[in-house]
Amino acid sequence: MDQKIILAGGTGFLGKTLSNWFKSQNATVIVLTRSPDKCLDDNHFLWDGKSIGPWSDQLERASAVINLSGQSVNCRYHSKNQKKILNSRLLSTRILGQAIQRCKRPPTVWLNSSTATIYKHTYNEAHNESGVIGACKEAKDAFSIEVAQAWEKEFTSFRLPATRKILLRTAMVFGNQPGGVYSTLRQLTKLGLGGQIGHGKQFVSWIHELDFCRSIELLINKNAFSGVFNIASPNPITNKSMMHSLRKILKSPIGLRATRWMLEIGTFILRTESELVLKSRKVLPQKLLDAGFDFNYPNFEQAIQQIEYR
Repeated sequence: MDQKIILAGGTGFLGKTLSNWFKSQNATVIVLTRSPDKCLDDNHFLWDGKSIGPWSDQLERASAVINLSGQSVNCRYHSKNQKKILNSRLLSTRILGQAIQRCKRPPTVWLNSSTATIYKHTYNEAHNESGVIGACKEAKDAFSIEVAQAWEKEFTSFRLPATRKILLRTAMVFGNQPGGVYSTLRQLTKLGLGGQIGHGKQFVSWIHELDFCRSIELLINKNAFSGVFNIASPNPITNKSMMHSLRKILKSPIGLRATRWMLEIGTFILRTESELVLKSRKVLPQKLLDAGFDFNYPNFEQAIQQIEYR
């Protein structure tokens, strides 16, 4: 593979996962980061995610730009954090679009993060890429839907005739890089706190890190692909089943259940939001399946076994 991949926000969990993957495929990976202490070599460039700088020269002749930038949603949604969450997504997307417009030889494809949370809370039929979008009072997800829609609107507003554009509605990515969701769930389970949350019927959409990387690589390499893609396993799992599988694989027989009221108190103390675990996200990667994508780890227990014992 003789490719040049630009990763904006490339020092977080997903960024490191993708960076390691593309490097293993002999690609040149350029990371855009807001942290000066992360610029340790010639392939890391400082940016602020909102203004043009020397980093923008790296977009010339790039095979792909992948935007992963965004303030973590693992926080309380008071007005200050809401502003940070929204602006970090909109401004980074906007400045990348403007930088691509300035390129003499623009990137072949621009992949921009979105979220599988954009779909309506459901316990029934899974959402494909044409699924219903909207907030639900039970899921307490109005702000998240607002952010996701504004984020996608910013991305789709750019007209870039020489650059394909792909929106990544990504589910939870499970892997062993530090900072990912699996490391948190593993710790809780080992401590005996790996019981179901609430009634446990809410669905979790997820994907193994290897299938995440392989799907991104496919989207980059197939010139016919553009538009919205769900990046998720074809087999979403209920919270109850997920926690049972984790306890089984990690050999932790005790798993205290968290009721709704306990969760609301706990998330307040931990300075996060209950929506992150109460919303039922049931997503189907229909366009990947239609393209013949073969998931290496389509089932949750199989995926966790590989992550834990490889």
